[in-house]
Amino acid sequence: MKIVLASASSRRRQLLSRLIENFQVVVSDFDEDSVVFQGRCESYVMKLAEGKAKDVCRKLTNESSIVIGCDTAVFLRGKVMGKPRDIQEAFHMLKALSGNEHDVYSGIAIMDKVLHKTVKSFVRTTVKFSEIDDRCIKNYLKKGEYKDKAGAYGIQGYGGVFVKEIHGCYYNVVGLPLNKLYNMLSGMGVNL
Repeated sequence: MKIVLASASSRRRQLLSRLIENFQVVVSDFDEDSVVFQGRCESYVMKLAEGKAKDVCRKLTNESSIVIGCDTAVFLRGKVMGKPRDIQEAFHMLKALSGNEHDVYSGIAIMDKVLHKTVKSFVRTTVKFSEIDDRCIKNYLKKGEYKDKAGAYGIQGYGGVFVKEIHGCYYNVVGLPLNKLYNMLSGMGVNL
């Protein structure tokens, strides 16, 4: 059985390679803007993950595939912080996160094309940022690390210096909660 990761993320690819040696990457064309946040963080990220997995399933001609979709988002005071559109939005995101706790949710959807079965779940991690002054934020943004990252920071990179505390799965904040994924795949009978 072929394992397929429905993601363009190099971070997810690196993390998945810790669990599975041989897998294929197929980038999803799912329109993330088609999913509207309706107040439930876990539902939102699971719908996004499922949309990505379904899109890739439709592209595959090989029927014996298991497709993994994942999406990660940052939530602060009930609002979604996705990937910043530009440097100004990234600045405002980091300014809002400064000195505050926020939640990082990842949704995972695994689709078995043989059994026509989908399993979905989510992981929540709480992250507390230190106070960050404007100069520090601007210096960070010059590094370009904020691009393509929910909440405009990467905990695994320089953005990790902003993190004062973390409660929950570190890999969830990076973008692929390994423990949850391992348990989901094992529960579907995938030998890891």
